[in-house]
Amino acid sequence: MHERLGKIRLLLLDVDGVMTDGRIIFDDCGGETKAFDVKDGHGIKLLQRAGIRVGIITGRHSPVVDRRAQELGIDLVYQGAKDKLAPFREILQKTGFKAEEVAYVGDDLPDLPVLRRVGFAATVADAMDEVKPHVHYVTKCSGGRGAVREICDLLLRESGRWENVTARYFAESH
Repeated sequence: MHERLGKIRLLLLDVDGVMTDGRIIFDDCGGETKAFDVKDGHGIKLLQRAGIRVGIITGRHSPVVDRRAQELGIDLVYQGAKDKLAPFREILQKTGFKAEEVAYVGDDLPDLPVLRRVGFAATVADAMDEVKPHVHYVTKCSGGRGAVREICDLLLRESGRWENVTARYFAESH
């Protein structure tokens, strides 16, 4: 796994069930709410500081996702992707990355075509059982509850970037 993770230059994420717990809350005015874990967001920022790009491919479309992506500085955002392979191929073409340089985290059947093509495939602890045999790693955390952070930390540690990216947090101040 160490060799596989050392090649990763891009992390792609599904949203519902990965970046969130999968619940969608509608209010009486037609608004939509999703809950994102702050620790996941910090993990994404750490990856970006290490030079690893982050993108989103999701089957639904939601202004909340655009806002979260903007907040985190994620510029590769593909929403309403019923066939996730199409945006995956477009991202490869746009970035110049090879499939083996991409990690993808998905949790349900629509994610399988991408999961089977990337260099590192991961899913969350509470993913559909049918997805788990097709990945390299299953998180201990559930979707929306630290799973993305777990993947970010794993990528940083296994690629040898953890110490450099986190050094400022451990530096003693005088």
